[in-house]
Amino acid sequence: MDRRSDIIRFGIDGWRARFDDGFDAEGVARVADALGLVWADSAPGATIYVGYDTRHGSADFARLVAGIVASYGLDVRVSDVACPTPAVAWTCAHDDAAYGAVIVTASELSCEYGGLLVRGRDGGPVPRGFLDQVEQAISVTPTQDRGAFEEIDLMTAYLADLASRVDRDSIARRRPRIVVDAMCGAGTTHLAKLLTDLGCDVMEIHVEPREDFGGIHPEPRDPWADACEQAVVVHGADMGLLLDGDADRASVVDEKGSLLPARVIVPMLLGNLVMSHGARGRVVTTLTCSACIAREAARLGCETTSVPVGFSRIYRETLDADVIMGVEEYGGVCVPSHLHERDGLLVCLLAVEMLARSGKTVSTMTEELEAIIGTMSYARRDVRLEPAVSQAFRNVLPGLNPAELAGKVPVEISHADGLRAQFEDDSWVLIRPSRTSAVVRVYAEAATARERDALLSAACNLVRAGF
Repeated sequence: MDRRSDIIRFGIDGWRARFDDGFDAEGVARVADALGLVWADSAPGATIYVGYDTRHGSADFARLVAGIVASYGLDVRVSDVACPTPAVAWTCAHDDAAYGAVIVTASELSCEYGGLLVRGRDGGPVPRGFLDQVEQAISVTPTQDRGAFEEIDLMTAYLADLASRVDRDSIARRRPRIVVDAMCGAGTTHLAKLLTDLGCDVMEIHVEPREDFGGIHPEPRDPWADACEQAVVVHGADMGLLLDGDADRASVVDEKGSLLPARVIVPMLLGNLVMSHGARGRVVTTLTCSACIAREAARLGCETTSVPVGFSRIYRETLDADVIMGVEEYGGVCVPSHLHERDGLLVCLLAVEMLARSGKTVSTMTEELEAIIGTMSYARRDVRLEPAVSQAFRNVLPGLNPAELAGKVPVEISHADGLRAQFEDDSWVLIRPSRTSAVVRVYAEAATARERDALLSAACNLVRAGF
């Protein structure tokens, strides 16, 4: 059989493409065929789980994937409803017969995109080598065979496990009023039901099935979070909770309608894990995470390990038993004692538990935290270059060691993931070329927005200098 991989290329955790540019039944069948072939060769007869989100055609694509993968003699089980990615990952991780999972989702991308995420037997990401192997197995003429598969409930056991991880009594006593916004995504109805069962007074928005996501991107940040922020204020809620398209990331809105940045909510969650749940160990962050997370970790007696950008780097660290939390720069949180993957629903539950136990408002907790660890201002800019120029910059980047940036003298220069300059006052700047496009991403954090912007401008000028 003629096999080639010159059209469909995998990203870091699977395949994503626009519906009008290759993500269709033919493309899905080709990828499913390659996955079935590789999985069957590695683990004949193993169980494979399939999930799907609320996007255009996702349920039909999931059943297409299931039938093709099952034709290779694998035991395939498909969710009977649209479900969060972490629900599929958790189910896979708790089944000794499972070897992997595939979820039909494009996560936080807009409604024009579809995707196939691939997960390993522990629910975490698969190695790059596995994805390369699948790429090489993609055929222009996938099998026409279809096997039998079973549609099952993936939600009940998963939600019960989540509920067991928080203080139900405290939540029931406080009975907080919560606005839930799953952004028309895979967490729709699931999080609201879970919180209602725990005793919360819940109002859910963006609950209607909308293939266009109601005109928003299913990404829990501004401006897409505006409706949730407004609903919190209008309804006098104690908190707003948002989930992204496949519910592996979450955000929190305080009672005043302000979206909490990662530099606030992550330290709060860490404090809850340590103080209320007795967690002890390391916190793993990417190099682009806020210094506030490391400050709170140190205050709580936790060591911080920083790794290059990409959840796969965090995942590898979480395989060590001493890691209690893994964090991405935009707030994706992994609690390894629960799952070696991000889980937005768990983040939401821990946030509600924190609120209930404190007896305070979210804004008060924020003020108290910032009085202890301080505050920082964080931002990112992208510098777009011509492809040849971008490659030239990549070549010279390892040799760049600026003596100063925006009048600040670095105390440490690292080339572990681009160029990162650390300064004595905890401010920093990172210059990082994109792996997939001719873009250089520049991140900076400082005590004030003015200092942050000065660092961003100096770093962007360094990128452009000489090209």
